[in-house]
Amino acid sequence: MKERSSLQVTLHVWYALFMREAMARMSGDRFGWTWMLLEPVAHIMLMIAVREFMGRIRFIPGADFIPYLIVGLMGFFIFRDAATRSMSAINANSGLFAYRQLHPVDTVIVRAALEGVLKTIVFMLLVVGAVFIGLNIVPMDPLRVIIAWLTLWLLGLGFGLVFSIAVTLVQESEKIIRMMMFPLYFLSGVIIPVQLMPHSVQQVLIYNPILHALESMRYGFFPAYRSIHGIELMYPMALSLGMILLGLMLQVRLKTKLMAQ
Repeated sequence: MKERSSLQVTLHVWYALFMREAMARMSGDRFGWTWMLLEPVAHIMLMIAVREFMGRIRFIPGADFIPYLIVGLMGFFIFRDAATRSMSAINANSGLFAYRQLHPVDTVIVRAALEGVLKTIVFMLLVVGAVFIGLNIVPMDPLRVIIAWLTLWLLGLGFGLVFSIAVTLVQESEKIIRMMMFPLYFLSGVIIPVQLMPHSVQQVLIYNPILHALESMRYGFFPAYRSIHGIELMYPMALSLGMILLGLMLQVRLKTKLMAQ
């Protein structure tokens, strides 16, 4: 029997983990598939209701409100879920480390990959559904949209690789990290257009890499859309690669401690 290469072993491990995570995600909750689609829809309906009640955000330059909201929500969700779900992957799969082919970093990468696949499917369904009811959400620059979407996922993966170490070694840190996602939801231009905020606030938010990726993705959907000065996709791309490299180095350095938890 031909001996498998290291790459083949790794791919087989990832495939087995992916299928295991997918089955657990879908069968662990009777509303698994349904909730993945209903969550963004519920957020959209809530924000529309808030908008109508407050009557403040009536016009967004270059984009309709609902398509603007769909793009922002799904872009933030792929970052959030890739980061928060992958950070608990090591603890959730600790019983599998008896197999020498499996390393802690594998569980983080595979869980982030699963979230990326699921969120991509949900995003495509939402876009098709929105087009079906007559909303203008067809991407004018699909390549830009894809690159921005992948950048948000890579950013989530990078943070997941780093957060997973903190959560595994100090489990209480998971609650703090999840709490941080709530203000980040409002500080990333998901709901409130950043160009409508005061200039002093814009100067602070410009350091948020998620904002850059979300606004870049909106540029790909809405050609006439205009955001604040300084939006650049290279910034979150560089940060995501830096976080991934840092996370991988920490995973290798602390592998023994992570497996012993």
